[in-house]
Parts: sequence; C-alpha cells; structure tokens
Amino acid sequence: MIAELISVGTELLMGNIVNTNVAYLSRKCASLGIQVYYQVTVGDNAKRLAQSITTALSRSDLVILTGGLGPTKDDLTKETTADVLKKKLICDPHTKERLFAYFEKREEKVIAENNWKQADIIEGCKVFDNENGTAPGLYVELEQKKVLLLPGPPNELIPMVETKVYPFLTSLTNQQLYSKMIKVCGIGESKAEMMIRDLIDHQTNPTIAPYAKTGEVHFRITAMAQTREEGESLIQPIEKELYQRFGENIFTDREEVQLEDCVINLLKEKGYTITTAESCTGGLLAARLLNVDGASSVFKEGHITYAEEAKKTYLNVSQDTLSKYSAVSAKTAEEMARGAARLAKADVSVSVTGLAGPKGDGINPVGTVFIGCCIHEKITVKKYIFEGNRAKVRESAVQNALDLLWRCICS
Repeated sequence: MIAELISVGTELLMGNIVNTNVAYLSRKCASLGIQVYYQVTVGDNAKRLAQSITTALSRSDLVILTGGLGPTKDDLTKETTADVLKKKLICDPHTKERLFAYFEKREEKVIAENNWKQADIIEGCKVFDNENGTAPGLYVELEQKKVLLLPGPPNELIPMVETKVYPFLTSLTNQQLYSKMIKVCGIGESKAEMMIRDLIDHQTNPTIAPYAKTGEVHFRITAMAQTREEGESLIQPIEKELYQRFGENIFTDREEVQLEDCVINLLKEKGYTITTAESCTGGLLAARLLNVDGASSVFKEGHITYAEEAKKTYLNVSQDTLSKYSAVSAKTAEEMARGAARLAKADVSVSVTGLAGPKGDGINPVGTVFIGCCIHEKITVKKYIFEGNRAKVRESAVQNALDLLWRCICS
C-alpha cells in the first residue's frame, strides 16, 4: 500500500509551527508496511487543497490529511475532501452529542455556532472519536482508494492514532515491518557503506539502510513479515553478518541506547569512577555523560580548564609542557587526564584539548584536537583533525572522546 501525507495549514508553510506530524505518521506507516512516497504541505486554500488531494488520489492508495478540521472558516479539509470525493456532508448525532458534552464540561455558557460544523462528517465514513479535542477523525473509501482525515494538534492526533487509527489500519494490511538497529562507531559513513555494499546491492527482504551521525553509522535492518517471529528470523542472518564485519566497532543493537549509555554502563559493571578535564569542549562531554540515568553513581567531578593558567593550577599541567609543546598537544592532553584522575581520585579520566576555531595557534590547524584517556595511570592519547565550524568541531570532539573512552574501558 502506497500512502501520501498531506499537511494542511498556512502556519506550517510560514514556518510558525514545526511539522512533527509527518515524521510520526511516516514511522507508524512504515511499521505497518505502508510505504510513504509523498509528503505535501498545503495552505488553507480550498483550490490548492483540492488539487493536492486529487493528485494524491491519482498516485497513492491511502491519503492521510492532517489539520484543517476545526470550527473556523479557514478549516477546509473536510469540506474540500468531500467535494473532491463527490460526497455529501451530513450531521453525525453521535459526534454532536460528544461536542455538547465537551462544552458542557467546560461550563461554556454560550457555544459558538461554528463549533457545530465539527459534527458534520463525510457520508459513509468511519468516525474516530477525539478524546482530547473536538474534531473527530474520519476514514472514507472510494473504490480502491482510502482517505483518512486526522486533527492537526499533535496532542490530539497522536493519542487518536495510537488507540484507534493504528489498530484499524492494522486490519487493512496483512503484513507489518519489523526492524533492528545496529550502531557502529569509529568508522566513517563511506567506509561503512562500502563494507556492506554487496549486502545492499542484493537486498530484497530484509533491507539494510545506513544512517550517518557524527562519529557513528547506524544500520537499520527491516523485514516485512506477517508475524514477529517471521520478521525476526529474516533479520537474524543479516544481523549476524553485520557483527562479523564490524565486530568490536558495534556498541549496541538497541535503538534507544546511545554511546554515553554504554560508557556509563561499562563503568558501573567494572566498578570504576570517572572524571573529565575539558578545554575546547567546555563541559559538553560531561553533559553527555550526565544525561544518562544513574551517572551520578560513577561520575565524580568535571573540570573546564580553558585557560593555560587553569590547566596548571587545577590539573598540574607543567609550564614546561605548555611552553615546549603548547596547550594543544598530546603531552598536554596526557597531563590533563593524569592530573584530573589524581585530583578526583577517580579510576578513569578523559581529557580534551584542541582548536575549535575560528583561528589556529600557528602550530596546529583549526580542528586539531587531542583526547586523552587515563585508566589506573595507563594513558592513551589520540590526535584528531576535524572539519567544520566551531560547533561541529566541538561536537566531533565530544563524540570521539566517548568513542575512545568506550574502547579503553572495554580493552
């Protein structure tokens, strides 16, 4: 089944509202094996909306419209859809009764007349009650085409889809999509894709899709099947092949798990404590670690030693090192990591020092970063040269610090 999403609202076109509905609905469709080929946004204009619906019906099996179901004059979705389908609007006593109860609960003294138009439905449609608002959802079929109208506010749309629409759509499809996410770090997107090019070139069911993030590549394995057991049996051989090819670079096979989660969990397993010493990242690394639930059981303290004087005073970086090698050097990263570990009496420490820009230091180019990891006095330091603006360099530095930290703790 091919689907098209039509978002209705001039406020969406103007950028006044971020359209989160399309991402949510696309995910829900994908989980049902419904393929979303087109996403369209149209303003509150009957003529353009009619054109969008007509085009969608010509190329898609299921058309999902969101927004424009309210009581005001510019809420035209239901009326325009009825016109395109050549169907009448009729008053639904059930919905009208629900509207009356809704306003009575709010102790409305006078109910504006235009509210009652929300009780009008397209003849022959199925009605989905709105438990969080006034506009109901509608589903109507015309020959082989299916049209679904949903309220625009996410706090109304999402509960309606989860409790009513999704179960209904499930009954229309005989297959669903099942997926597994494999997350890899330390390998660039291009190299990672080349490592599985043969799998991608010959994929049928399941499929593999790579997604690049800063310092990571995620592979989603997706199978279409009638049951979860069948889906898992299709996914398993591809998952096994990815583990053989990427091995120790895979840090999780759970979609919700981030690299910092893995670091904190490893520290807990080994009974280690950790401290951070940051220069160019200014606390971003500590923040990533502290975003993890339960980090307080292993994280002792963090230091932002941006100035050379701070590096000397708090982390015991020697003046000789700063003079001979500069603040952006492997030697400085080593002394920062060692000094932080000793100061906090921590088992593990990680240091970051570098040039995020916009200017270099006459020795190193912009983007040069040294990251050090100290575990029980054993030091590992790596040099990186990142590309991009200041924010991108800092983001890359944090990601690679987590990567190095994870690998050192694992080893």
